[in-house]
Amino acid sequence: MESNGKGVSIDGIPLPFETGEIDFGEPGTNGQHSFYQLIHQGRVIPCDFIGVVKSQQPVYLKGEPVSNHDELMSNFFAQPDALAYGKTPEQLLSEKVSDHLIPHKTFSGNRPSLSILLPALSAYNIGELLAMYEHRIAVEGFIWGINSFDQWGVELGKSLASQVRKQLHLSRTAGEPVKGFNYSTTALLTRYLEAETGLPSGSSTVLPKV
Repeated sequence: MESNGKGVSIDGIPLPFETGEIDFGEPGTNGQHSFYQLIHQGRVIPCDFIGVVKSQQPVYLKGEPVSNHDELMSNFFAQPDALAYGKTPEQLLSEKVSDHLIPHKTFSGNRPSLSILLPALSAYNIGELLAMYEHRIAVEGFIWGINSFDQWGVELGKSLASQVRKQLHLSRTAGEPVKGFNYSTTALLTRYLEAETGLPSGSSTVLPKV
């Protein structure tokens, strides 16, 4: 996201298409209660599923059919299938699903995903994984004709942050009121200073120097 979030080409020409990607994820099955509903029945989001063959700490509980690792890996193998093949209204009818629930339980399928199976969660394998993603980012940059190795996008925020930093220093050491910002930021900064000291900013916010 840092490398390819660009709006112009390497030559400075505005791009007629969107670049970059939005990356998010969760370990294990945490994602199933966070965003799987979105990727299964909402917008189409290409997914990477990363699994590990050898568990670092397998746990077998009495009465359970599989270990904790096998339980997690069962979801690793099943979720990409659900995304790819989905479930049709005809299948739901054959399962005697109520008519009013069929639209809600229908899955369109044909949703892209990539399954990556690591032999073990070792430093070497994680390095390979990082190299693969770095390669992906570089190739995307080449295809889109953008510079993946600059980060001008964060400079404006950094510059504005330095102004805020100066204002906080002046308000706390010299009692200076907040000024030079837009109305919203002025109100937020004033509230921030007042909440911390318990006193109105700009008059009694001077803090002793240590």
